[in-house]
Amino acid sequence: MSASREPPASADRAPRGRSATATYAGGARILSLGIATTGLVTFAYFSLASHSLSEVDYKGVTLLWSVLFLIISIIYRPVEQLLSHTIASRRAQGHEGHPLRVPLVIQATASAGFLLAALALREPITDDVFDGSVELYWVLVVAVLAYAASYFARGWLAGHQRFGLYGGLVLLESCSRCLFALAVAIGIASGQGAVALGIAAAPLVSLLVIPWAIERRGAREGDRGSMREGAGFAGAVLAIMIAEQALLNGPVLAVDATAADAALAGFVFNVLLITRAPLQLFQAIQTSLLPHLSGLAATVGGARGDEFRHAVRVTVLAIAAFAGVVVVALGAIGPWAMGVLFGGDFDYARGGLMLVGLGMGFHLTAGTLNQAALARRRGAQAAVAWLAAAAAFMGWLLLAPLEDQLLAVEVGYCATTALLAAALWLIERGAAAPGTSAARGASSLAGPPAQSPTAGGAEAAPASDTGRSA
Repeated sequence: MSASREPPASADRAPRGRSATATYAGGARILSLGIATTGLVTFAYFSLASHSLSEVDYKGVTLLWSVLFLIISIIYRPVEQLLSHTIASRRAQGHEGHPLRVPLVIQATASAGFLLAALALREPITDDVFDGSVELYWVLVVAVLAYAASYFARGWLAGHQRFGLYGGLVLLESCSRCLFALAVAIGIASGQGAVALGIAAAPLVSLLVIPWAIERRGAREGDRGSMREGAGFAGAVLAIMIAEQALLNGPVLAVDATAADAALAGFVFNVLLITRAPLQLFQAIQTSLLPHLSGLAATVGGARGDEFRHAVRVTVLAIAAFAGVVVVALGAIGPWAMGVLFGGDFDYARGGLMLVGLGMGFHLTAGTLNQAALARRRGAQAAVAWLAAAAAFMGWLLLAPLEDQLLAVEVGYCATTALLAAALWLIERGAAAPGTSAARGASSLAGPPAQSPTAGGAEAAPASDTGRSA
């Protein structure tokens, strides 16, 4: 008989048990602080820009920002999530080298596809989107290509649970961008182009944190990873990103296209900021949650163990408590606060604001359950749920019997996110059931568990018997 032994300790291996939970909690705290600070610095960038530029030039910068982050959220977040999931899963299994070929190919393909489309549509983008500004067009092109490297680095750092460096990357990015607006504000530089240039330079400057993080670790030839499965994972996340953008931006576009009041779309945007701000902060939780859950799901017994369910349950309960506070606050001072923050003569209904606050809680819950689905290799099912929810929401907005379009948005958003959260809960419940492939072990994207050396030179135990006597 031969007994399997624990593999030697390595700095690249994932922490286990309580250490893993502590790493997740600590990472969430660090990232929350970093992303909250980043949000404040980004606000300072736009504040400086608004005081330094004319209204028309400032509008161009905000439009550039909106278009840029719509594009990169859709085409680059899938690879970030793929890297985070795959690396965390492999580290939990004891692997030290991590295959990067599949995510590199996907990221390069996405970047090349964008570049070809942008060059082919140069004139309509320049004239119709940026009102003839060639500078804004080229800033968009350069920034999108630069963010390919930035999001790849984010996925690598998240998978290795180096959340301090992840937070440093996004903070350095926002600070370097803000310096361009500051230079214009104090007279060192001038004009819309100088302010916008910071948007392109920021992702390149942020990569300065990478030399502190990356050590050269070659993956074995047999560990290149499956292009089919890698593309499938990234494709599912791509569909989810598109659906989420439809939930957040679809109402503004639908109201703008159908409302008799040209200003109503702006009020819809203001109301949905109740959701956008928490979602921005929740990125910190999502970033640390996926590698934590992926590591648990990759170890034998991890996917059906209490720790996986505990992490999901604690996160959902925290969201419920937060959403409850927000709903109560909106009921107490919502209309007054919206008037102070956004001005204008529009009256925000108290009940409608509370519905959006409740929908925000369901949306954050759906995001948590989505990370659990990705960790358990249920990305395709999750993508179907997101796409169905987005289609139902847009259908409701176009066919709703309510005359008050803002109320239709508020009711539809709350109901859609509640149904989405319920659908993702059913996916999680089914994936966690004994006997399902997700409950039995590791993602095949991560490869088989690292073989432990065995006594007497006997053959290592097969993957399904890892950790037991051979």
